[in-house]
Amino acid sequence: MDQLEKTVSQMKYDNSGLIPAVIVDCKTRQVLMVAYMNAASLVDTVRTGKTHFWSRSRNKYWMKGESSGHTQQVKAIYTDCDKDTLVIEVEQIGAACHEGYYSCFYRQLTDEGDWKVCAERVLDPKQIYKK
Repeated sequence: MDQLEKTVSQMKYDNSGLIPAVIVDCKTRQVLMVAYMNAASLVDTVRTGKTHFWSRSRNKYWMKGESSGHTQQVKAIYTDCDKDTLVIEVEQIGAACHEGYYSCFYRQLTDEGDWKVCAERVLDPKQIYKK
């Protein structure tokens, strides 16, 4: 086990072996997305400089942009005092959101209690994902 693997193994993962990762734009500090990593995806993120995650819904390891081409170039990785959450600063290439928005956080709760779209789509997801 090398030093990186040792450091990564000392993080506090949940019972499923996952840790939340908050992905932010390195220039604007806008939150782009929140995903989960296991030890392998965190190691691969560090080694490749591109974000890798574990999908809880698909039960699958994946690299951001593997199907869309919209990758994230890692600029810095931080952890909190408990070592149970990550913040990863990235340069986003394309859109972070599979719905076609730059950030996954494109809806705001109104005073009336509804969700209002507060951003513009940067691309048509049907053109990217061909579903």
